[in-house]
Amino acid sequence: MLSLLRLSIAEDVDPNGEWDFEGEAPSRRDVTSTAALAADTPLDGRLVAKEDGVIAGLPLADALCRLVDPALQFVPSVDEGERVEAGQLLATVEGPGRALLTAERPAINFVGRLSGIATRTRRFVDAVSHTEADILDTRKTLPGHRRPDKYAVRHGGGRNHRMGLYDMVLIKDNHIDGAGGIPEAVRRARDAHGDDYPIEVEVKTLDELDEALALAPDFILLDNMPPETLRQAVARTDGRVPLEASGGVTLDTVPTIAETGVDAISVGALTHSPETLDLSMRIH
Repeated sequence: MLSLLRLSIAEDVDPNGEWDFEGEAPSRRDVTSTAALAADTPLDGRLVAKEDGVIAGLPLADALCRLVDPALQFVPSVDEGERVEAGQLLATVEGPGRALLTAERPAINFVGRLSGIATRTRRFVDAVSHTEADILDTRKTLPGHRRPDKYAVRHGGGRNHRMGLYDMVLIKDNHIDGAGGIPEAVRRARDAHGDDYPIEVEVKTLDELDEALALAPDFILLDNMPPETLRQAVARTDGRVPLEASGGVTLDTVPTIAETGVDAISVGALTHSPETLDLSMRIH
């Protein structure tokens, strides 16, 4: 995370985006602020929501401000994961004016993006709250932003699926085709890793579901199945293996999918195309 925060500052204050945080202070590379403000000018900023939403990312904004200048004091006014209304104060930041204005945009970028993810996640969670289904994220995240994006999902009430390729075996169609079938792909995974990692198998048909159930994996992913097929899959599985539904899930379709009885629903849209929550920094 520290490297990502540093990059977000460096791309604003160094023409090569490679500033190493040694020597000259970043505010001195902000050619507008250094021209407009005297070096000893203090400023008081207030981060405000311009629309309703769920907040995430304030600790990142705090850390970013301290990277720009340790004299900046960032004080949150709401908790992570809290629902807020348009016009509500989210945080205050005080300190050297040049540094505050240098930190303003990257701090807003982080909080806006993560709050957008948390807000969208909460909408999906609310849409299935009448069922037992969990909302999961995917690996469809902005490169370099995997951890903050998934952090935001958690604060929106969702659950993280695997963090990367290293913490779970997920046997998808290309693995199955390459191995020569579901049984062989699962056998190879167990031979390679034993019980070190949970194993999930993706299936596209009820026949493939039966094939996977016979192998007793830890999870089964039902890919792009219509609701009626999902209901049959749930009945056929009868609780033996947790079932995850995936594929083109939207806010309009997720309640019906959840009502089929699946245990979880993965939603790539939580992170692959989030709408940034509109925020502003008002300077006093």
